[in-house]
Amino acid sequence: MAVCPTDCFYKTEDGVVLHDKDKCIGCGYCFYACPFGAPQFPNGPAAFGARGKMDKCTFCAGGPEETNSAAEYEKYGSNRLAQGKLPLCAEMCSTKALLAGDANVVADIFRERVLRRGTGAEVWGWDAAYGGGERKREREHKREGQS
Repeated sequence: MAVCPTDCFYKTEDGVVLHDKDKCIGCGYCFYACPFGAPQFPNGPAAFGARGKMDKCTFCAGGPEETNSAAEYEKYGSNRLAQGKLPLCAEMCSTKALLAGDANVVADIFRERVLRRGTGAEVWGWDAAYGGGERKREREHKREGQS
């Protein structure tokens, strides 16, 4: 990320953008510059300098330390990608809304979902998720029967 004065952001071979916590000074420039809101202060709002270093999702890809080392685990958590696993959020997502992997494969999965569900406003929202459209049709059917 170009705004970082210590150049602590880097991209892995897999295309995951990570940051080196040892280089980060906690200035917060990335917090304001990132359009996705990925960098966050781990301790919540506080006075400048008391907030600590920035933190962000690592996509379970570890950090710049030696892969699967104790230092990497302590700072960045488990390096699931190096273990051939998906990020934990994608693996545990019960609705399979979070997907991870090759961009072309993920795009194909979403494309297939759109084709299966159809398009337009009726495929999104409460009714699509919780079957409200079915109940609405039942109410309309009952009204027609009473007329």
